[in-house]
Amino acid sequence: MKPVTLFAAVMVFSIMTACKTKQATTGASKSTAPAIVYKTKADYSKYVPVTLSADKSSIVAYPSAKDVYYNGKLAYPTALQNGYFLDNRGIGPNSAFLKLTYEEYSKMSDVPALASLYNQILEKDPFTEIYNLGDRTRFKDEVADINKIIAKGGLKKFTKVK
Repeated sequence: MKPVTLFAAVMVFSIMTACKTKQATTGASKSTAPAIVYKTKADYSKYVPVTLSADKSSIVAYPSAKDVYYNGKLAYPTALQNGYFLDNRGIGPNSAFLKLTYEEYSKMSDVPALASLYNQILEKDPFTEIYNLGDRTRFKDEVADINKIIAKGGLKKFTKVK
């Protein structure tokens, strides 16, 4: 009977530990998105980004029609000084832009097949620069503060992603 009691105690302890781990993980995931500032070869600000594989041969991530919103509005990037943009969607070094605008994409009932989306890419390597400025909430007035950084040539102080 002791092995059964020991087994039950181990199971109860495992369940309790799993619950605490899940709570800790959930709390950690509440961190805010980073402020990503980027510059592109052309103006792609109206077009939906997707994420390509490292070799840019396939799409590995794309938004649903509901995911193209930020704070209740279409997630167009915010224009900054000197041709830079502040990302509001999820840009990374392997991002590319589709021929579909945020408005067109948001009205789709179903996202097209990946092969169809891949054929709608405007540019597979659209970025000239990407910087990660850290947690967005660190700025009191995000746009004004980042524009000051840009004006002073201060982007180089941050993590250059590309």
